[in-house]
Amino acid sequence: MVLFVGLFFFGKTVAPSKRDNKPTQTAEAGHDHSFQFNDILTEAKKTITTDQQQRLAALENSVVRGDVKEQQLHVYHQLARFWKDSAKVYLLYAWYTGEAAKLDNSEKSLTFAAQLYVDNLLASGEPDMQHWLAENAKALLQKALEINPANDSSKIGLGACYILGNISDNPMEGILPVRAIAERNPDNLYAQLVLGLGGKKSGQYDKAIERFSIIVKKQPTDLEAMLHLAECYDLKGDKENAIKWYEVVKKFIANPEAKKELDDRIKQLKG
Repeated sequence: MVLFVGLFFFGKTVAPSKRDNKPTQTAEAGHDHSFQFNDILTEAKKTITTDQQQRLAALENSVVRGDVKEQQLHVYHQLARFWKDSAKVYLLYAWYTGEAAKLDNSEKSLTFAAQLYVDNLLASGEPDMQHWLAENAKALLQKALEINPANDSSKIGLGACYILGNISDNPMEGILPVRAIAERNPDNLYAQLVLGLGGKKSGQYDKAIERFSIIVKKQPTDLEAMLHLAECYDLKGDKENAIKWYEVVKKFIANPEAKKELDDRIKQLKG
């Protein structure tokens, strides 16, 4: 949550920009998405020590030599742990966890790996990154849904890929299944969150506010939902409610830098 607050506020020195009240996914779907796994790997290797590079090379060579599924599965798990625990590059941890899940091909492993991507997708705002995350999550979730077509969480995650990941010029392809789940079960806050983020992304702030308000009503201490709620009011131009929710958020934040960001924005709105 501290990371989320940092990503949400640090670097924001001006008001959130107003956007046209039009969906953005159609325009982005034709974008040349150049973000690739090798780009992440190449940059990450520049940050690790010589000893870590040697250990990594040994693991990578083991994958190439491994001609038995169990051997490759074991090495992928080792690579995932290396990037998570030693090098602390979360995206590569997600990647190798996903590769292991494809070999294992169980619903549990596929949904776990997919959620690593989706969690980043829900927080990321950079189009190329969102596209890469969504494509990888989609591949895993589709396999999981082949095993268990009734899993609502997998359906919502897949919907998030379409709604937030710029992987289709038809966002309704993702919205309709998630909306159906939310209508059937309004207490499914994962569905409410994804629909809220979709509304915010497309500039439909009233719809987004409705979804985030449901979450806050059910979970009054959900900082993520409150932050999104405050910014939606801000983007909509409703200064009174934006100030109200920024003030509420302040009560749950101890980080002085994050509090200063909030105070500065509140002053701008009041001024």
